[in-house]
Amino acid sequence: MAYITGLRRDKSEYTPQFIKSIDAETCIGCGRCYKVCVHNVLAFEELDEDDSAKMFMKVENPGNCIGCQACGRTCSKKSFSFEPVVL
Repeated sequence: MAYITGLRRDKSEYTPQFIKSIDAETCIGCGRCYKVCVHNVLAFEELDEDDSAKMFMKVENPGNCIGCQACGRTCSKKSFSFEPVVL
């Protein structure tokens, strides 16, 4: 399988890992990932259960993801999953 690859400054190749999903069960809605992503990939989702509004993140614009994984590195709960894009 061939994946999309990138080129680093030193001319070595790497395979970017793009956002696949966010685990709503482990996400606490802290917003760190939202603040670090400048490409408008993520959005807040409100789950209203029994008058206790729980916030968590959702992938709103997956096509905007550049594969930097900054969101996953800032997540203390490790709620993000990533995968490479197959050509």
